[in-house]
Amino acid sequence: MSKVKTTFVCRVCGGTSPKWQGQCPQCGDWNTLEESVVENKAATGRFQSLAADGAIKNLSEVNAEEVPRIPTQMEELDRVLGGGLVPGGVVLIGGDPGIGKSTLLLQALAKLSETQAVLYVSGEESAQQIALRARRLGVPTAKVRLYPEISLEKILLALTAEIPKVVVIDSIQTMFTEALTSAPGSVAQVRECSSQLTRFAKRHGTSVLLVGHVTKDGAIAGPRVLEHIVDAVLYFEGDTHSSFRLIRAIKNRFGAVNELGVFAMTDKGLREVSNPSAMFLSQHAEPVAGSCVMVTQEGTRPMLVEVQALVDDAHSPQVKRLAVGVEQNRLALLLAVLHRHAGIVAFDQDVFINAVGGVRISEPAADLAMLLAIVSSLKNRPLPAKMVVFGEVGLAGEVRPVQRGQERLKEAAKLGFTHAIVPKANRPRQPIDGMTVISVERLDEAVAAAF
Repeated sequence: MSKVKTTFVCRVCGGTSPKWQGQCPQCGDWNTLEESVVENKAATGRFQSLAADGAIKNLSEVNAEEVPRIPTQMEELDRVLGGGLVPGGVVLIGGDPGIGKSTLLLQALAKLSETQAVLYVSGEESAQQIALRARRLGVPTAKVRLYPEISLEKILLALTAEIPKVVVIDSIQTMFTEALTSAPGSVAQVRECSSQLTRFAKRHGTSVLLVGHVTKDGAIAGPRVLEHIVDAVLYFEGDTHSSFRLIRAIKNRFGAVNELGVFAMTDKGLREVSNPSAMFLSQHAEPVAGSCVMVTQEGTRPMLVEVQALVDDAHSPQVKRLAVGVEQNRLALLLAVLHRHAGIVAFDQDVFINAVGGVRISEPAADLAMLLAIVSSLKNRPLPAKMVVFGEVGLAGEVRPVQRGQERLKEAAKLGFTHAIVPKANRPRQPIDGMTVISVERLDEAVAAAF
């Protein structure tokens, strides 16, 4: 028997090396080379163009008609997708094990089956397991087609025979093609299977939803080229100790990125949360020190989030700085700005910041809310009730404007908030009913207005 030839493939860039090295010679990343069996060179004809006609033409001559989207009848999922599924689009959904990816897609397919031809391809669970889950969820399954298979060739034959409008592949790491000799889940197999499925989707106008495994760091497993092949990348997030789940768009060729959908996990599956602001706000009987409500913007959705701060005397020479839900380095920067431009010292205090509800805030609009929550805890004086705050704070102590200030204020007013501290450039041109807006230019002005 001839010896099996192997090579080392980078799981980030897909580059190859004849021997193992600590650093990938193509992309420079460390410890990313994995051993893989050399592809079967006898398999030919696998690489075909996505376009039926490869002739060169002027862009103005291309017939680009707006294709109507396919709504999934789940508003939160449609919001993240940009209005629904696009015929011929390929969507990759990643998330931790047990977070609810298969549950979400089974619920979506059950609703889509009422108007569209759908197919669920399962490579991880048997038909009986999926049937039991569907029964537990109470979803209609009379028109949901199911195919438990992991061979790409058999799957493509079934897809060609059925030509469904929506296909779910659960999961892409379990699929394999006989054209390659490597094991399922390897870099080469994931790349080849996803490419072939994408080619089928583009040629037949079928929407394909791929489920992807994630690594211990939270990134989608397999080569990074997988995220480049697909049209949209969604991440399903959530705390194991909480029933709430967040689905976030990281890439979307057919819609806006950073959109956020909110679900609640129940015994009957995932339920949409139409008012997520209420989820991230604590119910205090009276105003408490160290709490500040801000309006963050997730895509096109304004959302109210409570930022809590706890400032306490340091009981060791090394002070503690801990931030949950916000950037850790941003906290240290803001404390220096607070000292320099507002005269409030916290160098001998332990400072802890938390965004309530497990939400992660990445935009700088949370700067002003974090600082006012810190000052409130340090002085042990609560902020006025029904007040919201947002604004970016610069190193010179200025309060800089943020995008979509008008929408943020309207969302706060709709939920009963009556006062707001905002950057001067975000002051609304027309008064908002029931809302008193205080505009500030400097950090010290904001502290004086709040206390």
